[in-house]
Amino acid sequence: MEELNGRMLACQILITGLIARVANDQRDPLRFLSDFRDEVKAVVKGVNISGMENTERVRQVASRCIDELFSLMKPPSSE
Repeated sequence: MEELNGRMLACQILITGLIARVANDQRDPLRFLSDFRDEVKAVVKGVNISGMENTERVRQVASRCIDELFSLMKPPSSE
């Protein structure tokens, strides 16, 4: 289980870095991040999850994970 958690954390760090890199190339990085977050949340709400009785719990965990991922990103420094 610890190996799985470590891999998930590594994936989150990698994804955060990739998103931040793309955002930095945009004219308005904060707006890009907000729009991207909203799109990801829309996908989580609409994705078909089969084989589970309580799909709403999975969606809540995924949504919370998205919020945590984007909270790690800070706005660009003014310097």
